[in-house]
Formats: sequence, structure tokens, C-alpha cells
Amino acid sequence: MNRRTSIFTAGLATTVSALALTVGGPAAPAQAAAAGDAAAMVGTVDCDGWVHNNNPDHGIAGCKNNTDRTVTFRAEVVCGWAPDVSGQWVTLAPGQYGESSGVCAIYSSGVGGVGWSIQ
Repeated sequence: MNRRTSIFTAGLATTVSALALTVGGPAAPAQAAAAGDAAAMVGTVDCDGWVHNNNPDHGIAGCKNNTDRTVTFRAEVVCGWAPDVSGQWVTLAPGQYGESSGVCAIYSSGVGGVGWSIQ
């Protein structure tokens, strides 16, 4: 498959996905939060993953515990051309925020993605 066809296909898939989301409207949790329903936010752990600004081999996951119990999480870093790595386990009390990170091997092509595991 030539590169131009691949780019066109990827662009078409993205456009179709965006249209499907637009036609479907916002997700139910977003609607509940917009309505100010505090009960909709109880029981969730909000996480985000990113690559360190100055080190492309360093992946970070940050989570906020919005539940009424203690949770434990860790970063799961996907490394290109090297084995994937897991960050340290971080325990969060209710309402607390924390970060876990992992660094890919020196021969890696960098972080390909950052996920997280929650216990």
C-alpha cells in the first residue's frame, strides 16, 4: 500500500469517527457533570497519561481519586523498540492526586503511549 493511500485512509477513519461522535452527542457522564450532579463524579478515578516534556523516554500517569475508598495505581509505559515498563505503585486516599512514571531503556525509540493499572 502506498503512503498516500495510507494517509487518506487514516484521515477518512478519523473524519468518520468525529462525525459519529458529533451525531451521537456528548456522553452521559459529561451531561451529568454539566448538569452539576455531584453524585455522577463519586466513584471515579480520573487519570491522564503523557510523555515528559524534556525526556521522550519518560512516561507519566497522573490520577485523582474521586472515590470514597483508597485506590492504588501505576503507570504502564509502552516503549518503542524496547520492553515496556511499569511505574511504581502509588496509593491514593479519597480526594488525593498522585503520579507514577516509568523510563524506557536507552535504546528505545521513545514512549509510544502511557496507560495505567488501577487496583
